[in-house]
Amino acid sequence: MVVAPSQGWKLALAAALLAAILLSACARAPRRAVAPSDLRRLVIAALVLYSAGVFAASRHSPILSAFAYAAGIAVCTLAAWLSRGIDSEDPPRGGDGGEWPEWPPSEPDGAPWLDWEAFETEFRAYVESHREPSARP
Repeated sequence: MVVAPSQGWKLALAAALLAAILLSACARAPRRAVAPSDLRRLVIAALVLYSAGVFAASRHSPILSAFAYAAGIAVCTLAAWLSRGIDSEDPPRGGDGGEWPEWPPSEPDGAPWLDWEAFETEFRAYVESHREPSARP
């Protein structure tokens, strides 16, 4: 199959963007979390690039608009990958006993187990402590 050069760059760009999206979703997360302000700046930059793409498209410049959109997508994939970094408030990873307990607790057969009597008792106590008197005329 022979692809015309005018269509070839579009296919190459689409393949590169697909690879960037898959890489941001499947690549190993960064070791540290990125500051939310930095992520916000990246998203704003992507929005500016999208706006530039819209402006270029309105001026009938399809190549420039395609590359502006592609740059915006690339910046978004970078922000998505960086947002997956591990935060100090995240639960610990690893099997050294520092893991969070499983919730809901499960039986050996994998079915969830809950102590419904204890739940209902605690729920009733909560409702009673937060009950407001009804106003009847």
